[in-house]
Amino acid sequence: MIRVTVWNEFVHEREYEGIREIYPDGIHGCIAGFLGRNEDISVTAVTLDMENQGLSEELLRGTDVLIWWSHARQDEITDENVALVARHVRAGMGLIALHSAHFSRVMKALMGTTMTLKWRDNDREKLWCVSPAHPIAAGVPQCIDIPREEMYGEFFDIPKPDDVVFLGWFESGEVFRSGCTFTRGYGKIFYFQPGHEEFPIYHMPEIQRIITNAVRWAKPSLREDTPPECECCNRR
Repeated sequence: MIRVTVWNEFVHEREYEGIREIYPDGIHGCIAGFLGRNEDISVTAVTLDMENQGLSEELLRGTDVLIWWSHARQDEITDENVALVARHVRAGMGLIALHSAHFSRVMKALMGTTMTLKWRDNDREKLWCVSPAHPIAAGVPQCIDIPREEMYGEFFDIPKPDDVVFLGWFESGEVFRSGCTFTRGYGKIFYFQPGHEEFPIYHMPEIQRIITNAVRWAKPSLREDTPPECECCNRR
């Protein structure tokens, strides 16, 4: 059984009626719902407003893959929780960072770059699978048409990915490395761009398939109580 924790700010769904109509149980509830339909996955959902921001040593020790969605309150995550999550990733816990979580303090700490990009509201995206043999792409069509999405464009200030699995093309002409994998210590990381909160993207079967595949890919093959100390191992 793959133990998944979905962490979500749960801010937009409470503040904006239109977003609440799309995700009445929160983005975390939607993701937990479709993942929980798989017999090999168990899901826990936590949010920013919970005790200690929904994070603890006990929770992460019992988590094989952490899914992270954040946007409005990225800077509120404490230094202690950033260090906690990063330590568990380097020790083998998988991490899936969704959409605006590219700019989370956790991803900045693990990637070591600014994680900045170009962006604009309300565009059409064609999500192209450019690495069809990758496990995250299993059963995914060559191109997924997302009628409305927030445009993310290059230059995307990330370290060189291990693999680029998906490339986004936007109707306005921009392209973006929309699905990238990284390794930090023993942990696997997948950044996946689609998922702007104003549009029902996490209800799309193709997007659900990608996230489910990513969970199975990111599960630990090795889990240590302490991560490797060598900087070259942590940054590989």
